[in-house]
Amino acid sequence: MPPNSQTIERDNAEGKEESMTRRSVWVLCLLPLLFSSTGNITLAQESEPRIHVVVNMVQLNVAVTDDKGNYVTGLKPKDFVIAEDGIRQTLATFAEGNGPAHRLVPQTVTGENTEPAPGQQEPAGPPETVDSSQMASLASGANVFILFDTSNYMYRGFVYAQDAIADFIRSLDNPHQVALYSYSRDLSRVATLTTDRSQVLRSVRSTVAGDDAALYNCLLLTVKDAAHYMGRKVVVVFSNGPDNSSVVPPEDVAELAQSTGTVIYMISTQQAKLEPVSTAVFERMTAATGGKAYFAKTWRDEQRAFASIRDDLDHLYSLSYYPQANTNAGWRAISVKLVGSKKKYHIRTRSGYRPEPAQVPPRHTASVD
Repeated sequence: MPPNSQTIERDNAEGKEESMTRRSVWVLCLLPLLFSSTGNITLAQESEPRIHVVVNMVQLNVAVTDDKGNYVTGLKPKDFVIAEDGIRQTLATFAEGNGPAHRLVPQTVTGENTEPAPGQQEPAGPPETVDSSQMASLASGANVFILFDTSNYMYRGFVYAQDAIADFIRSLDNPHQVALYSYSRDLSRVATLTTDRSQVLRSVRSTVAGDDAALYNCLLLTVKDAAHYMGRKVVVVFSNGPDNSSVVPPEDVAELAQSTGTVIYMISTQQAKLEPVSTAVFERMTAATGGKAYFAKTWRDEQRAFASIRDDLDHLYSLSYYPQANTNAGWRAISVKLVGSKKKYHIRTRSGYRPEPAQVPPRHTASVD
């Protein structure tokens, strides 16, 4: 018997409802859970649903070196020109090395930035104001997460690696907070972020080797942990070989690190160097976030690599800004240049970020007694 008109209408309505439900679930699943360090911009079009993205203060860690690899010090805010998607930005704060962060007075006419003169009132009102909690986090040193390879790649030279990590922890200045994570197939948060060096050093000696290596899985989780903190965020990876059990692609890890302003440094032994794919991935990932990749032949090379990272932390310029109006809700490219100098300097920082999508609030709320 052919269906009557009421049956057809009911079936069509149920089909539409089911399609809308699937579409809503699909859209929600696409919202990445990024913890970006980047006020609110609303994009609206007549024929499309409104999309909200969250773009708070963007912080950059910038290394400036000359042709010989020496750090360039003494630069001022006026020496830097920052653009996002080609749009000139106005600096909100500035710091050199481990020195205090300075709140800058925006110059709306010239587009330059200057530090407040003695007795001059700082600007008030969003978005130029940097609140006291933000300033405190910017001036408190770096949050350093050490990710130690304890997979079965690390059986040989395990004690030497522990020694190199311990020396690195002792060498860090007091403003820095340090956490120790280890990984094989799973991530172990051996010591959470703290200024207590003795606690972290004891944790180094408690690590043991074994199991396969899921580097990218565990690095992604480490970057997510670091993203909860303001200020400088650094992940230092010590790896003795390639990844052989991750399901997360390294490109996803690099993008999350860029979007959250997390710098990744990687120290690897020659074992990884023997695999061209791993070598290329390590170099691309660190360069995209403003970090470096090191390949150590001996335990002395490992110590030198850690010393180089410590020097880098001591010489980074910390710059921040509130993005100018930008309709781009996707990937935003960042460029940093120096002006007023005829010398050829090299600048290393993250290449961009993706704004965090605003969370979709639930339609209904219910309380449970």
